Amino acid sequence: MPSTRDIRRRIKSVKNTAQITKAMQMVAAAKMRKAQNAALLGRPYAELLNRILAEAAPRIAAFEHPLMEKRDVKKRAVILVTTDRGLCGALNSNLLREAAKLDKNSTVFITAGRKGAQFVFRTKRQLAAEFTYKDPPIFPEARVISKFAQDLFLKGEADSVDILFTNFISTLIQQPKMVPLLPIGKIEAVTVGVNAAAENLQPGAVRTDIFEFEPDEKTVLSALLPHSLNFRIHQILFEARASEHSSRMVAMKNATDNAKQLIKDLTLEYNKLRQSNITKELLEIATAQMAVG
Repeated sequence: MPSTRDIRRRIKSVKNTAQITKAMQMVAAAKMRKAQNAALLGRPYAELLNRILAEAAPRIAAFEHPLMEKRDVKKRAVILVTTDRGLCGALNSNLLREAAKLDKNSTVFITAGRKGAQFVFRTKRQLAAEFTYKDPPIFPEARVISKFAQDLFLKGEADSVDILFTNFISTLIQQPKMVPLLPIGKIEAVTVGVNAAAENLQPGAVRTDIFEFEPDEKTVLSALLPHSLNFRIHQILFEARASEHSSRMVAMKNATDNAKQLIKDLTLEYNKLRQSNITKELLEIATAQMAVG
């Protein structure tokens, strides 16, 4: 049975841990708000970019681009977007569990984040390149990752490129998601969704915004396709950061709550043991007094 001194030391240790996790929770909460805002602010630009591409594509008969070339998938490249640090709950483990399902022999990884690179080394998989990205991510970092993936595809070293990342849904929900990057599929017009009533359009109707292209649609489309890939990866990095900080904030809050509950349990155990010792001492004193007479 532990002594009262041992219990006091453990209570002090747990209190110190609770202070650390509380501080980490506050820091993660502040970063989470910034990351969430950045991720949400990038989505309207992505929609507008897709609308421009969808407007230009139908005007060009049989438009072809090297990044749109479809071929039999013998070698697959996957951009694995993870975090650099841990203490963010099951975020990385859920993501890496999906990565572990991919075939070792036919899949080559491009990692963004140290946890992904460690996973590839640990499982002895093929690593094409390792990248890091800041907090918040900057566009040149996304452009470098995108350029490397495009070069792999254009050189024939990979027949397709996908991105595996943690998609930010809400503060409590982040889900692993795999999205195709290359080859670029058919460009389709954006359809009206939940905002149809506000814009006096029928749900499911195709947007008919008119764009004027200079010098011509083909030149604009050829320039926008690589840029759209760069921005897509940039947006995914924002989504990954928002997921990371949200998951870390929740994990640290749970750790702090568990530490407080453990302190209560240890304090109760300490009081019971202390009361037991006092009662034992009183019984010894009473017995000795009766013996003396």
